[in-house]
Amino acid sequence: MLAKGAGFDFAVMDMEHGPIGLADLGQATAAGLAAGVPVYARVTGPGSPDLARTLDCGAAGVIVPHVDSADQARAVVRACRFAPVGRRALPGPLPVTGYLPLPAADLVARADNGQVIAMIESAEALAAVEEIAAVPGLDALIIGTNDLADGIGLRGQVGHPDLLAAFRRIAAAAQARGLGFGAMGLPPALVQSHAVALGARLVVATNETNLIVEGGASVLAGLRRRAAS
Repeated sequence: MLAKGAGFDFAVMDMEHGPIGLADLGQATAAGLAAGVPVYARVTGPGSPDLARTLDCGAAGVIVPHVDSADQARAVVRACRFAPVGRRALPGPLPVTGYLPLPAADLVARADNGQVIAMIESAEALAAVEEIAAVPGLDALIIGTNDLADGIGLRGQVGHPDLLAAFRRIAAAAQARGLGFGAMGLPPALVQSHAVALGARLVVATNETNLIVEGGASVLAGLRRRAAS
């Protein structure tokens, strides 16, 4: 609801870093479904046991970090897609169907639309990005800016030309296969060059910690200026 009030198009529940778990995700996705705001879940990696469960909880999509190879991408798709594309188990009534008990065929038809998004954030993933993008069942590639910079030996150098070249390669691989492309962790000054100009449609702009700290600091600075004058 806060994300909608601020005007954001979607929200991400980050289960990779910090204490957020499936119960928290379920509450957030329920609120998102009611408010008309897609809520994505970022899990811990390709080996997470919660890949399909995030979709069962009502997530609009699962964002999988550290996908370093086509084999890992295929394993993610197997876990997240129903047969014949994958091997996701048939669940009970789901949030995305309004919890209606449905015949299996109808359930699959209505519930197999959660996006499966692979994060590219290492030298190994960059080297294999064309093969990763070719895996059937993926919907998008998204870059973890700071991890990718770190992974190719450019820790903290997010404005380095070699990182922009990596972004371009990843964007091209996604577009060649008809996949979406996105980024997270970009400073505002690089959103145009590293995301929008490359066709990104999914840009994770910030996080709630930064919003609170930066917003709070701005409010306090304004109050202190007024008090001092």
